[in-house]
Amino acid sequence: MKSLKSINPWLWVPTLYFLEGIPYFLVNNISMVMFNQMGVPNGEMSFFTTLLYFPWALKFLWAPFVDLIKTKRWWFLTMQFLMLGLAVLTIFSIPQPDPATIAAMGTDVKLFTGVLIAFIIMAFSSATHDIAADGFYMLALTSGVQAEMIGWRSVFYRLSNVFCNSALLLVPDFVYKWSIQQGESNMPLAWKVTMGITAVIFLLMAVWHMFATPRPDSDKPNAETTAKEIVTGFGKAFATYVTKPALWVAILFMLLYRLPEGFLMKMIYPFLLGSRAGGGLGLDMGTVGIVYGAIGVIFLLIGGILGGYYISKVGLKKAFWWMALAMTLPCLSFVYLSVFLPENMMNIVIAIAIEQFGYGFGFTAYMMYMMYFSDGEFKTSHYAICTSFMALSMILPGLVAGYIQEAIGYENFFWMVICCSVATFLVTFLAWRITDPNYGKK
Repeated sequence: MKSLKSINPWLWVPTLYFLEGIPYFLVNNISMVMFNQMGVPNGEMSFFTTLLYFPWALKFLWAPFVDLIKTKRWWFLTMQFLMLGLAVLTIFSIPQPDPATIAAMGTDVKLFTGVLIAFIIMAFSSATHDIAADGFYMLALTSGVQAEMIGWRSVFYRLSNVFCNSALLLVPDFVYKWSIQQGESNMPLAWKVTMGITAVIFLLMAVWHMFATPRPDSDKPNAETTAKEIVTGFGKAFATYVTKPALWVAILFMLLYRLPEGFLMKMIYPFLLGSRAGGGLGLDMGTVGIVYGAIGVIFLLIGGILGGYYISKVGLKKAFWWMALAMTLPCLSFVYLSVFLPENMMNIVIAIAIEQFGYGFGFTAYMMYMMYFSDGEFKTSHYAICTSFMALSMILPGLVAGYIQEAIGYENFFWMVICCSVATFLVTFLAWRITDPNYGKK
């Protein structure tokens, strides 16, 4: 048996966290592009892909039980092979609507029942993988090495975001254009090949982690804690959460601060990919992958980094209003794009970069406020509950975003997003009033 010191963390930490992001972005982002490009109407696309987000919102409910059954290493390896099987299942579940139906955006979402089932199981598997991987990270590394690797762990998770939303989108774009050159328009083939490549990635990573990850002695079921004790402890943590001061202010803030972005995010891909006749920009998947999936994500990360630096200098209370403005005003970029439908790629890139930078900068206040509200005896449990409200803030607008867009069109939809900024400023005011002026300062 290999000891902890015999396996360099650089052999498995980067790949473990890179892989952790792939099913998340596949289920929550790439699925939207797949449904859109396969002709599923925006309303049904937005509704059903939003439902796939629920497992990450609920994972705190079964997280404690991962401690009681098997090892963390067993859990994440099992989930990786399970997700491999689900990716293969998806290949055979992708329907074959005719090109005319796809072009008319008339594909019945019921044809994707098999794909949706595979994706929802993959979502639960991915959420469980997150729990196990994070626990294993703390067990397999000393505190010093944990601190050394924590930044790189985040970097490789974010790289999986870039990979899925850019490089992985180049695959269906290339295969689809190739099929046209062969005399047929075969969008289903493009997505089958994409899922095939995803399955290969799962396979290679799972096999690698079988040999490259250590087997720490501390990674064992927690026999000293019973399921009853876990339920009792969770009940106590929940009871102290609901009795926190200004609870309703916190809940309103967590649900409404990101309301404009909650609507916007569900319609970005359909708008960028949609035909100009239908009010979209008419870009192909490869271009969207580069412009939004790569450049946009880079500016999102830059905004987040600068946001954290800014809060550390002035504190959360002073940063609140600037970050609320950053969360809302850059949404005007999509109003501009929908009104003028520019063909100049530089104008499109600049608009997306501005919006993503603003979101990254403004979102930092949201994360800091959740930490501020969670502070106390049950900090970890309370923060987990906050992340569920965070997920719900995306789920609620996502369920209806597509139907609203279909009813009023892209231009009016993006103006509606701007109107939702009122909710952002209102809850910012409520949270700002009760925030410690020194919280967040370095």
